[in-house]
Amino acid sequence: MAQWTSAMGAAQLARLLNSQQDRPAGPGTRRPPAYRALADGIRLLVLEGRVPVAARLPAERELALSLSVSRTTVAAAYEALRAEGFLESRRGAGSWTAVPAGNPLPARGLEPLPPEALGSMIDLGCAALPAPEPWLTRAVQGALEELPPYAHTHGDYPAGLPALRAMIAERYTARGIPTMPEQIMVTTGAMGAIDAICHLFGGRGERIAVESPSYANILQLMREAGARLVPVAMAEGLTGWDIDRWRQVLRDAAPRIAYVVADFHNPTGALADEDQRRQLVEAARSAGTVLVADETMSELWLDEDVSMPRPVCAFDPAGSTVVTVGSASKAFWAGMRIGWVRGAPDVIRSLVAARAYADLGTPVLEQLAVNWLFSTGGWEQAVELRRDQARENRDALVTAMRRELPSWEFEVPQGGLTLWVRAGGLSGSRLAEVGERVGVRVPSGPRFGVDGAFEGYVRLPFTVGGAVADEAAARLAAAARVVESGGSGSGESPRTFVA
Repeated sequence: MAQWTSAMGAAQLARLLNSQQDRPAGPGTRRPPAYRALADGIRLLVLEGRVPVAARLPAERELALSLSVSRTTVAAAYEALRAEGFLESRRGAGSWTAVPAGNPLPARGLEPLPPEALGSMIDLGCAALPAPEPWLTRAVQGALEELPPYAHTHGDYPAGLPALRAMIAERYTARGIPTMPEQIMVTTGAMGAIDAICHLFGGRGERIAVESPSYANILQLMREAGARLVPVAMAEGLTGWDIDRWRQVLRDAAPRIAYVVADFHNPTGALADEDQRRQLVEAARSAGTVLVADETMSELWLDEDVSMPRPVCAFDPAGSTVVTVGSASKAFWAGMRIGWVRGAPDVIRSLVAARAYADLGTPVLEQLAVNWLFSTGGWEQAVELRRDQARENRDALVTAMRRELPSWEFEVPQGGLTLWVRAGGLSGSRLAEVGERVGVRVPSGPRFGVDGAFEGYVRLPFTVGGAVADEAAARLAAAARVVESGGSGSGESPRTFVA
């Protein structure tokens, strides 16, 4: 019986491997033998999660043809992977990927480290900050006081608690976008919102246009839903969208959905201006594309001189084109899994009806806590604390990176939680792998792209500051030296860091 659960075609694997190519090696740098480079490339794809565990790899002859190398090279690479525990084979069943005993399964998303690993590892994988106390505790206490009447009900509110729906609608109206409670559905985080939208509008095989780069976890969610992702390159630097490219993609590919982050884009930090928002809504309307606007970062401006544009949905007064997603997870706390969708009433009714076959509803206590924050002014004070912390962390990380890795390139965003860094010509995948060996965890650029794009990038969130930011940059510099020398970092051991 075969042990593999999926299959990787030769052309697809070759495309992923070719995306890993580094810049030419410098003088004195030894290049590994061809079979070793191929084995390392496949191993990195497995560790990154871009090639799943238990995926059947193409036959040696097929992969050799796709890569334009000899079959002997592929055979030697497969044998090296078998010896290291990253490949298993059986006569008649082929060869499939594996992970050696004792190694964690590769994470497909950007899951946070378990608490027991935090003593020796600096985690820059997850763009989330600790809760802004005392507001979390106060919100939960306030929710408990409001809970008794709800405890006497069945507790299932597929559209969300009426009080919270009304409060969210009021907040949109206060921003100049008249909104009724019937236009709001409360979800389990922004991920739950986008998952519901994708299932409603984008069945298997449907095209979804996405920014390139885009948020890794959303890309993976869409892949697993069976979507065909159509990448649209961002404009240079922090200037937002390339509207001409968007018009071309919307016209030529006719995607059913387009997913965008207009406010302090994850991962680049770009902020789309009002004219870009207006033009993109018009282009989506003309193409018959549903434009999903992710607003989870919209309240995280960090510089005082930022002039925030109107929301994307402000340019769709009829409500026929834009569906907006918001969340408490970034602006308040990731553990507060409350998100929401704003859309036309018929869209909300369809989303609510579909919930009967999904999660039925969102936890009541958390909804009451968010409603308490919104209704008491606690939200604004908590978000101000969040901005202060993110600003301090950003400035500390930028200073440390410019000192330790002056050849790495980035622009400093005016808001959000992430720094998008070009890693001085080094492979982001190799930096991520070696980084874990020297005690710093970073996600590599390809996680934020489609089909292996952005190999030369890493994403750094504003989650550490002060001495921890200094240490994180020092460890990244150590990882960079290992990658530049062609080593694996296996001889390095992370220092225990005490903040």
